Amino acid sequence: MKPASTNLTLRRTIRRHELRGMVPLADSTIYEMEQRGEFPRRFALSPRCIVWDLAEVQAWLESRRASPVIRAKHPDVRQRKTRPVKAPDQARAAS
Repeated sequence: MKPASTNLTLRRTIRRHELRGMVPLADSTIYEMEQRGEFPRRFALSPRCIVWDLAEVQAWLESRRASPVIRAKHPDVRQRKTRPVKAPDQARAAS
């Protein structure tokens, strides 16, 4: 008797150390992006083994390459409450 064939394809998974080699982001950043739905979700193989689907991570990297990420603006340091930056004329008057 022949076993019933299934259309089950094995997909490669990667663990955290392999993910770190591919995606140079901090663990906390990856976790926050997962929570917002901006990064592939991890899943547990066992209580102590967390993995990501390699194909999903590679697709995410390709999508990031294809569309530019809007960079955050630099903060206006003149509006700081502590250690505000002085205007050039104030700095000359103080010296």
